[in-house]
Amino acid sequence: MKHTSIIDKINRHKKQPNLRYKLKEKVEEFTNLLFYTLFDIDTPVEKNLDKLEILFDEVVDLACWDSNKPCKKIWENYVEKLPSILQHLNLDAEATVNCDPASLSVEEVYMAYPGFYAIAIYRLAHELYSEGFPLVPRLMTEYAHRQTGVDINPGAQIGNSFHIDHGTGVVIGETAIIKDHVKIYQGVTLGGLYVAKHLQSTKRHPTIENNVTIYANATILGGETVIGENSIIGGNAWLTASVPPNSTVFHTPEIKIKTLPHVS
Repeated sequence: MKHTSIIDKINRHKKQPNLRYKLKEKVEEFTNLLFYTLFDIDTPVEKNLDKLEILFDEVVDLACWDSNKPCKKIWENYVEKLPSILQHLNLDAEATVNCDPASLSVEEVYMAYPGFYAIAIYRLAHELYSEGFPLVPRLMTEYAHRQTGVDINPGAQIGNSFHIDHGTGVVIGETAIIKDHVKIYQGVTLGGLYVAKHLQSTKRHPTIENNVTIYANATILGGETVIGENSIIGGNAWLTASVPPNSTVFHTPEIKIKTLPHVS
């Protein structure tokens, strides 16, 4: 097969006119700079906000394919919300310090906890998602997913003082609702009962009420599933129905140990 023929065939199969991976790279650059602007003491806020606006304009040019959509107006609304987002994130960091006996300082949480990083990028992405600008927030949370193993859809609604311990393998779906002072551990899934495209506009993921703790590898599924406040969901539990407030749910596998007698 001639070289030109291969090129022609590849070009014919490149069917997505708006698929530019430069957008993904720019979103990652924007996300990093945004995180540093909010948290790093040596990063000047005023100077970086100017840089962020320029970067955001570049992202908009790549991501806004419909010229009739006022994507550029989003930045002004978004930047006004940054102080409030930072306030929420400080509460999340404090919740981690208060929950985890292994944490030595709040600075450690900001710099070394993958769960906190994933929450931070989620909160920064969620506000853009709420503005009706969906692709960029999705790229932001997927960037955090790749770095931390925590997959939070930017459409999820998460309240104050949220704590994710360890983090790896956590999945939180688009329509999940998590209220205040919730703690979850590695491997937890807040997912849908089943996947079908016609369910796109429906609530597919569970609601977690205040002061709930969900331990490692628990799976909670379904848009009508509600975990009542002050409940504890044990590790490896599988739930597809609601749980009343003040409940403890646990999974009890049968474990057998057979010890051979000493053989000389």
